[in-house]
Amino acid sequence: MKAKLITAVSILLFTGISLAQDRVPAKAAERIQREVRHELLMLPYFTVFDNLTYEVNGYDVTLRGQVARPILKSDAEKAVKGIEGVEKIDNQIEVLPLSPMDDGLRINLYRTIYGYPGLQKYSMGVQQPIHIIVKNGHVTLEGVVDNEADKNAAGIQANSVPGIFSVINNLRVVKS
Repeated sequence: MKAKLITAVSILLFTGISLAQDRVPAKAAERIQREVRHELLMLPYFTVFDNLTYEVNGYDVTLRGQVARPILKSDAEKAVKGIEGVEKIDNQIEVLPLSPMDDGLRINLYRTIYGYPGLQKYSMGVQQPIHIIVKNGHVTLEGVVDNEADKNAAGIQANSVPGIFSVINNLRVVKS
C-alpha cells in the first residue's frame, strides 16, 4: 500500500515539474517581446520599404513580413538569436524579388504618399509608420496612422502613382 502511494506521489510530482517547465513566466515573455521589437527596429537596413512582424510564443519567436533586401532577412534572424531566452526562431520573412521597376515604384510611392500635405507629419522621425511594400507592381501599405482620413488619403495617393497594378491598404488606425 505504501509503495503504491509513493509511486502515485512521485508521478504527480514529476508531472508537476514538467508542467512548470513548460510555462513561461509573464515577465520573461514581456521582456522577450520588448527586446525582439527593439532589435528589429534597430536593424541598420530596415526601411519604409520593408515590413517586419513577429510573434513570441514562450521562448520561440516567429518572424514574418517582407523585405526588399535579402540581407535584412538574415540580419533580423541574427539579431533575435542574440536575445537571452530565445530558444527557437522560425524565419518566415519573404524576400521581395529584385526588380528595377519595383524600385522605381517604391521611390515614386514614397514621394507621393509622404509628400502629400496631409501625410507629411508621418515623415518625421527615424521610423516612418507607413510602410510601402511593392511586389511585381502590386502595392501593400502596412503600418499605422492616426485616423481613418489619413488611411484613406494614403490609399488614394498610392493609387495615383502610374504603373501600379493594385493597392491593398492594410494600414491600421491607432489613436495616440
